[in-house]
Amino acid sequence: MKDKTEKLPDFEKALEELETLVEQLESGDLTLDQSLAQFKRGVELTRHCQGVLDEAQQVVLKLMDTDDETSAAPFDSGD
Repeated sequence: MKDKTEKLPDFEKALEELETLVEQLESGDLTLDQSLAQFKRGVELTRHCQGVLDEAQQVVLKLMDTDDETSAAPFDSGD
């Protein structure tokens, strides 16, 4: 069985694919089955993008944690 992440593109490509899906759905040229398949893919991509954003937010919060010695600290130029 394939790993689920194998069929998911990186964040930027996922956004591009979502834009294309929305355009196709808005065109009204798809059959009901095609529309449902595109909608399902769109939901999958949206969840993937949200997960990537959540992970990025956690990294930023970790880096901003001033109580954590391994996090970044404000630069003091000493001037």
